[in-house]
Amino acid sequence: MALSHDDLWPRAGGWPDADSAPAWDAVILGIPAFRTSLSPTGAHATPAAIREALTRYSPTVIGPGEPHDLNEVLRIADAGDVADPDGPAGEAAVRARVADLTGRSDLVIALGGDNSLTCPVTQGADAVGLITLDAHFDLREGVSNGSPVRRLIAGGLDPHRVVQIGIADFANSAAYARRAADLGIRVITLDELRRRGAADVVAEALEVAGAGGGSGGSGATAGHAGGAGRGIHLDVDVDVCDRSVAPACPASVPGGLQASELRTLVRALSSDARVRSADIVEVDATADTPDQRTVRLAALCVLELLAGLAARRDPS
Repeated sequence: MALSHDDLWPRAGGWPDADSAPAWDAVILGIPAFRTSLSPTGAHATPAAIREALTRYSPTVIGPGEPHDLNEVLRIADAGDVADPDGPAGEAAVRARVADLTGRSDLVIALGGDNSLTCPVTQGADAVGLITLDAHFDLREGVSNGSPVRRLIAGGLDPHRVVQIGIADFANSAAYARRAADLGIRVITLDELRRRGAADVVAEALEVAGAGGGSGGSGATAGHAGGAGRGIHLDVDVDVCDRSVAPACPASVPGGLQASELRTLVRALSSDARVRSADIVEVDATADTPDQRTVRLAALCVLELLAGLAARRDPS
C-alpha cells in the first residue's frame, strides 16, 4: 500500500547517493552479511527492509529543545550495499568502503546483516574503542556472527577499551564469561544496566572505550565532515532486546531490553563525537512479524543514531 503524501509531514530515508558529494555528516551503508551465521538467517534481506521501514517515520526530533528536522540539520547520504560481504574478499571490500566513508563523514551507519560484519566495519573505521549493545559476548572461535569481538581483539583491538552492555543470563557460557574477564573487557550485564540506569552506564562506557584518544567528548562539535578515524565503534545487536519487541532476532530472549531502553542507549551513545561508526545487526527481516516490529525498531535505531549526531551540534 502506497504511503500518504503531505508536504508538511516529510518522511525519513530516500537520502542521496554518497558518491554525489565529497563530504557528509552521516552515511548509511548496507552490509548484507549472513553466510557465516551460527543459525539459519535471512539477514541479507534486512538492509533493504530497513530502508523501506524508514519511510514510515518522520525525520523530526520533537525534543528536548526546539523541534528540528534531521534532514535540515544534517547532510545524510546512502552509499548503497557492499555486494557479497561474506568471506575474506567480502570483508576486505567492507573495510575499504568503510574507510573511505569514515574519511568523508562524521558517522558511518552500517545496516546488517549478521553480527560478523562488526569486525570489518570496526577495522575499516580504524576504531580504537568498541561498545556493544548485545546479549552475547561474541568471543567464539572461528569466523561467524558469534566471533567478532574475539576477532577484533586478535587483530589488535585493546580489550581494555571494549565495553559490552546488556550481557544476559542464560544466553552465554561460563567459559566465555571467564574469557571476557581474562581479557579485561568491561562487561555490564543486563541486571547491572537496569540497576544503575542508562545515563550512568553510558558515561562509563564512553570513558572506557574512548580512553586516551578519539575526536572529542560528549557534545564536541566536528568542524567539518570527515577527518581521522581512531574513534569508537558502536555495535547495536538488536537481540539485546526482549523477544516480544525483537522476534526477528534469532537469539533474542524474553526479558531483554524494551524498545524504548534500546533507543535511549543508542541516542545517548551516539551523542558523543568519539563515536565515528555504528552497526545495526542480527535482524532477519524474512522472519519478522506481519507488523514488521523488529525491522521498524532497527529503522528507529538509525534515526536515533542520527539524532545523537545532531545533538553534538547543539547539546542543549
